[in-house]
Amino acid sequence: MEIKVDFLDNLRLEAKFDDFSVIADQPIRYKGDGSAPSPFDYFLASSALCAAYFVKVYCNAREIPTEGIRLSQNNIVDPENRYNQIFQIQVELPENISDKDREGILRSIDRCTVKKVVQTGPEFKIETVESLDEDAQAMLMTTPDGASTTFIEGKDLPLEQTIANMTSILADLGMKIEISSWRNIVPNVWSLHIRDAASPMCFTNGKGATKESALCSALGEFIERLNCNFFYNDQFLGQDIANSEFVHYPNEKWFKLTDDDSLPEGILDQYCREIYDPEGELRGSHLIDTNSGNTERGICSIPYTRHSDGETVYFPSNLIENLFLSNGMSAGNNFNEAKVQCLSEIFERAVKRQIIEQEIVLPDVPADVLNKFPNIVAGIKGLEEQGFPVVVKDASLGGQFPVMCVTLMNPKTGGVFASFGAHPSFEVALERSLTELLQGRSFEGLNDVPKPTFNSMAVSEPENFVEHFIDSTGVISWRFFSAKHAYEFCEWDFSGSNEQECETLFGILKDLGKECYVAEFSDLGTACRILVPDYSEVYPVEDLIWDNTNKALQYRSDILNLHALNDDQLVSLVERLEESQLDNYIDIITLIGVEFDENTVWGQLTILELKILIYLALGELEDAIDLVESFLQYNDNTVQRGLFYQAVHAVLEVVLDEELELEDFIANFERMFTKEVMDNVVGSVNGEVRFFGLTPTNMNLGGLDKHQRLIDSYKKLHQARAAKVKA
Repeated sequence: MEIKVDFLDNLRLEAKFDDFSVIADQPIRYKGDGSAPSPFDYFLASSALCAAYFVKVYCNAREIPTEGIRLSQNNIVDPENRYNQIFQIQVELPENISDKDREGILRSIDRCTVKKVVQTGPEFKIETVESLDEDAQAMLMTTPDGASTTFIEGKDLPLEQTIANMTSILADLGMKIEISSWRNIVPNVWSLHIRDAASPMCFTNGKGATKESALCSALGEFIERLNCNFFYNDQFLGQDIANSEFVHYPNEKWFKLTDDDSLPEGILDQYCREIYDPEGELRGSHLIDTNSGNTERGICSIPYTRHSDGETVYFPSNLIENLFLSNGMSAGNNFNEAKVQCLSEIFERAVKRQIIEQEIVLPDVPADVLNKFPNIVAGIKGLEEQGFPVVVKDASLGGQFPVMCVTLMNPKTGGVFASFGAHPSFEVALERSLTELLQGRSFEGLNDVPKPTFNSMAVSEPENFVEHFIDSTGVISWRFFSAKHAYEFCEWDFSGSNEQECETLFGILKDLGKECYVAEFSDLGTACRILVPDYSEVYPVEDLIWDNTNKALQYRSDILNLHALNDDQLVSLVERLEESQLDNYIDIITLIGVEFDENTVWGQLTILELKILIYLALGELEDAIDLVESFLQYNDNTVQRGLFYQAVHAVLEVVLDEELELEDFIANFERMFTKEVMDNVVGSVNGEVRFFGLTPTNMNLGGLDKHQRLIDSYKKLHQARAAKVKA
């Protein structure tokens, strides 16, 4: 994690990381002001807090109340060497906690991350650089030995060379890539989380049988998502980018909206129009991209090559980001390698969807076949030794598709987790199923998997597939575990060279009657994206009309300029929100595609709360009180914000009751909620305070550091593309 430090007045310091800011000072005896803990105090507190966190996780997983548990830490200093210290952590436990759980709680403290890092002994590297922002050396501790050459199936270069190439690409782009976590809870199953240190919203996960293969996976995913702009899906890229020579890619094409708002000629081909506009209801305005919001410019479209005949077809960027999410993107050492990964991913998700929605019963993989892959068996054994039964199934549907499935059961919670993997090689597909199952997860994390059901509607509804797509935590059917399987086991094999595998996988789609569209990217390494209409979409086609992300364009400007709107404009905004039938609990971040610090009121703001604040500003108190009641009943906001609205509700009840006078209650209201809160509450109700808690902003996104970091990240990519065109 990158932590940037600013020097404040006297000895005060400010450390900034992610969305947080920490102030440190020194005691007065050391010439400080004593206004905040010292850096060493924070260090001491971190180990105590970390220990308490692991106790909390242990207790939550076993539904043990923590009210009676107390924890303390003392550091005992060696008088002859003050750097030699003993950290003594003591836990006071209630008598009703069993001996087994007492031992478990102590073991959980022993897993404290701070403790383990200190015990391992971190290495400090201290250096000067010309610019912190421009120093983009990748912060990876797993830089392989240049003399090593490790080949894995599916990769045309050694892992070491692949990692070196990708880290070099990211460094040249000016991105610091940091590893924020590693996981290896069973043998031969590794996963990690990497992110851009300057913009942590740009992150990926990697998985593999070794550290190196997992790192390679994470870096490859990072590069594929940069090439395909996935990190910036649905996000407002700012007015500078919106009006620049290109928004997404130098070869993009813009189509002006027609007078009757019909789809302009040149967008999509007839095959795609029949899929995406079957009823003739799709309008050009539905396809304005939310990233630029540039309605005057028209519909931004990206060229894709139709696989069957090599013709260029223009796909609106709006359509791609609304329906496909990250499906069908990949990076590789060459285009065939990348395309094999793309197509494998498409089959994995499409077949998984078919199996789950149709409640297809799959055959188990026989033990003698599994035993051919001892590393995979060792990982499965590690899970079963921890009390998680594992079922390995052939998901090829009788040898039609290169897909495997590993399903984990959690007898402690009754939950089930089905993980799928695909690749032309049976072994690689099986390995991917297992590593996907544990990607980024601890044993405690497996307690959150959902329970299976016999409710077919719950299994087949579209949102369930979205959950499966995002992190495989959707629901599956109990019928999945029937002994009467629908297909016989097939020890399939589609493997060959990457070129041969590519042809084979495209051939399967052709046999299904599916057309494929391919975009190749070479700005940052080698990457591609493949779209298979009516097959590889994640969201339903109807979303283009009924739940398009560009609904942000109806509200973005007004919400960002909220404090500058007059009453008529506020009335217009709240009426549009009411008429839209949008879910009141959608957060404003999602609605308008702008990132706010989650620790601010903006960061927690929902449509419901925004309506309340507008009605208060307009003096529409009866409309406000109805929504405040909903907020208090259902909204999951901070305790402080909840108390503010509790006070608002109390004041509104008094003000709206002709028989009550606010001055009769104000003294006790202040005792309950404090005078400061009541001043803001009363001011909000009488119109003197407008939009309490929301700092003013505008379309220039001033003060929105989190979103500005995201835009800065995109500008690096945008500038690299522009420079390549000029070269």
